[in-house]
Amino acid sequence: MKNYRLSVVIEKDVDGYFAFCPELQGCYTQGDSYEEALENIKDAIRLHLEDRIKDGEAIPMAESISLTSLEVAV
Repeated sequence: MKNYRLSVVIEKDVDGYFAFCPELQGCYTQGDSYEEALENIKDAIRLHLEDRIKDGEAIPMAESISLTSLEVAV
């Protein structure tokens, strides 16, 4: 069994928590708590990776990811 290190973003809004993996397009989930969202995204990533491996697809790995915030005037 091989280990993969991937990025995860978890956002909080009024409905709970939304989590996604930037390296794996379409790999996202949600949860009522941070912990639930984190567990759910782990499951989603595992399933996504299993499907890619089964289909012989490459696993995208980012060399670096930068997270920042900025202010935009509208």
